Amino acid sequence: MALAVSKREIITGTIAAPARLDKALAEASGLSRARVQALIGEGAVEIGDATATGASAKVAAGTPFRIALPPAAEAEACPQAIPLVIAYEDDHLIVVDKPAGMVVHPAAGNADGTLVNALLHHCSGSLSGIGGVARPGIVHRIDKDTSGLLVVAKTDAAHEGLAAQFAQHSVHRRYLAVTAGHPRPAAGTIEGRIGRSDANRKKMAALDPKSTRGKHAVTHYQTLEGLGHAALVECRLETGRTHQVRVHCASIGHALLGDPLYGSTPRPLRPLLARLGFARQALHAAELGFMHPVLRKNVQFRSDLPPDMQELIDELDRFDR
Repeated sequence: MALAVSKREIITGTIAAPARLDKALAEASGLSRARVQALIGEGAVEIGDATATGASAKVAAGTPFRIALPPAAEAEACPQAIPLVIAYEDDHLIVVDKPAGMVVHPAAGNADGTLVNALLHHCSGSLSGIGGVARPGIVHRIDKDTSGLLVVAKTDAAHEGLAAQFAQHSVHRRYLAVTAGHPRPAAGTIEGRIGRSDANRKKMAALDPKSTRGKHAVTHYQTLEGLGHAALVECRLETGRTHQVRVHCASIGHALLGDPLYGSTPRPLRPLLARLGFARQALHAAELGFMHPVLRKNVQFRSDLPPDMQELIDELDRFDR
């Protein structure tokens, strides 16, 4: 099955196997069945050369489809005086050391209190407009409960230059993670496609190698230190997919400690994490490097481990192994 998404929010492809229309389209497009059913009701789905009229209709393998997604209405973010840790700033871009718990940009359930709200205040509104009114300046993201470095564009020229480097996978990104157990081998490369999980639409998953869904992802990892029932692991990203480090570590049987979505804390460590109140994935974006898109010079930034992760590592190092 070939699948393509255009800039006009048009999803096209072919049905992989005979099934109910809503089920077949959900599997082919990555949308939820409820979303597909709603789009069929709006007349936004074409099967073959005709507009689909019923979600329960049977559809044959190889049938082409076209889904027209209406553009999402974005709410304009408002400036808020939220403290920020700035690793670097000039007239073109800003590198922020984000704390765990801060969402990058406004979305459903997080209308304010985000990094974008803080940046609009700090930069007096001077951020690149390419990301739209809800995501001005945002070139890449890190998860809400991941701490560490990310770069934000102030100008459209910087945004375009940075986006090109991310697309070419030339940006240096080094993460520090605490995994459950000790990865074997201690170092290696995890490679494969990452896409929406069939079992849980809120999760991403390492897909079957033969799958045509998802996006190719590559993570190089190395164990830096063995800890009690855990390990401190360095992850260098070749690509930057949603939840990449979390999914890849879980796929080799060593999910990140504290990860509520992809992991389960080893039983011996549960009292320790409860005592520390550590309830987020143990992941920190420790290094970020790129070619400055305007000044044309290589820049690299480092961020120390935040206190909660450092305390977790220190306690695990003393833990009875």
